[in-house]
Amino acid sequence: MINKGELLDILMEMKLKFPNALKQAEWVVQERNKILTDANKEYLQKYLDVTKSQMFFAKGIIFVEGISEAIKYIEANLANDLKIEDIAAKAYASPYYFQKSFSLLCGFTIGEYIRNRRLASAGNDLLSCEEKVIDIALKYGYESPESFTRAFSRFHGVTPSEAKKDGSKLKSFSRLSVKITLSGGNIMDYKIIEKDAFDIIEKVESHPVEDSENAKSIPAFWTRSHNDGTVKKLLDTTTDRTYIFGVCYGNLSENAKTFNYSIAAKCDENTVVPEGFSKNTIPARTWAVFECKGAMPNAMQDMWHKIVSEFFPTSGYQPTYEMDIEAYTQGNMGSTDYRSEIWVPVVKK
Repeated sequence: MINKGELLDILMEMKLKFPNALKQAEWVVQERNKILTDANKEYLQKYLDVTKSQMFFAKGIIFVEGISEAIKYIEANLANDLKIEDIAAKAYASPYYFQKSFSLLCGFTIGEYIRNRRLASAGNDLLSCEEKVIDIALKYGYESPESFTRAFSRFHGVTPSEAKKDGSKLKSFSRLSVKITLSGGNIMDYKIIEKDAFDIIEKVESHPVEDSENAKSIPAFWTRSHNDGTVKKLLDTTTDRTYIFGVCYGNLSENAKTFNYSIAAKCDENTVVPEGFSKNTIPARTWAVFECKGAMPNAMQDMWHKIVSEFFPTSGYQPTYEMDIEAYTQGNMGSTDYRSEIWVPVVKK
């Protein structure tokens, strides 16, 4: 088994040979496969998953280079099978964090981007070539003319057959272009604090990495938890009723299909864990804590966008990617005066 000293030697050689983040990660993968045994590869992979992501964030350019490479890959493969793990690999990030950051920065999911780009390209193909509708449907990943027609009609407002006629109006969806622009000028209330380890009781569920899926499954989890008494049970059991937490556990694996998300509350060593719940320890960390003001979910979504697009590129801190916590207070979540917080574990760049 490779020891930590040997691992550091490998990473140091990587940095000396290749100052560019993309080249560093490419070299690590190549060298890992050449010189390490299967057992050592597994050991190194735990560190490599984190290291590849940190390379991009280290210079405070969250996903600028990574998203650009991912978009190039998508555009070159619109007519091929696109897998999220392959797309995220172009950004040297886990599928989970790539999708989360992409949707926060762009305002739509990676799945929506691919679908809209394919339908826009299909419209161009129908106008400019003699291909049959079924051939274009298959080209862009639709299993039948019927499913393609439904999706095409929703997007363009006309059927594929109508689109072939002269004078048909179709919609475009342009390729994303990554540029560095002036932004910011917004006020964010945040603090950097050291927190000791603390215990929580939680109910954990596994959710799909795919953004468009977890955007539905996590709110559904909260709805069930309110309706089935989970939240009330947490409030009755907790030693601190200040917050109910939504804990999102990051999954850095390249092939991750799911990640864990829990609804939780603080507890102590003497707390009796109710049936159906589990106890976990949140480790001691440095946290960036952001205050959200306003009605849910918009206030928290807006703050997440500022965190990703403004705070991390300029603050001198970067996330550890282990987890993030949304802390909900008691009160009317629909009120413009509602207060909540986002906790992100961070390290200095």
